[in-house]
Amino acid sequence: MRKIVKSSGQLFTTLAVMLMVIIILISCDPSKRRETALVREGCQEQECLDSSRDTTQDVFWSELQKLLGKAYEGTVVSAPANDTAFTGKRLLMHVLSGDETVINIPFFVGTDSSRTWVFTKDECGILLKHDHRHQNGTPDELTMYGGKTQNFGSAFRQIFPADQETADMLPGAITNVWWIDFVPGEYFVYNLRRVNTDRLFSVRFDLTKEVETPGKPWGWS
Repeated sequence: MRKIVKSSGQLFTTLAVMLMVIIILISCDPSKRRETALVREGCQEQECLDSSRDTTQDVFWSELQKLLGKAYEGTVVSAPANDTAFTGKRLLMHVLSGDETVINIPFFVGTDSSRTWVFTKDECGILLKHDHRHQNGTPDELTMYGGKTQNFGSAFRQIFPADQETADMLPGAITNVWWIDFVPGEYFVYNLRRVNTDRLFSVRFDLTKEVETPGKPWGWS
């Protein structure tokens, strides 16, 4: 009987030691430590990004909101050599409406009132879409293309690479990148570059001089 008890005690001790070794090995597994570190780094990175937003996109947005109801005249800074759609025409931007999440800026080209830049802001960034309408107010066949910021940019520049909706709608525009350069009280520049081509379009609006508002764009009541 003593031998059986002794053997049982030794077996229990052995099992306990083995279990402890297994626990130690698991806790020392580099892959497990790496997973923990990644989670921790991810949390810290998110906190940093959230902090950065307070001084970049929020500033950009709040300054843009200050232009609500105002209109400004622009000039073409860069355009394709054969451009006839914009060059030589009166260009106006009118910060028509907006709130904490949406800002609508119609872009008037001569007598053409078909274009509106729609900026939408959420916790993940700023989305730029191009709302195109016919004179009777119905949507154009090609409308609401654009992209969303992939980083927080700066208080003076926000960048919008083409999104999947745009790629599906306009395969040739898959490499489009739009960006806005905005210095309050000085200028607002709308830019479009098609990567790996010489296609560049830029129009600069003078924010030092307000002009008469041009009215509503097509399809907006």
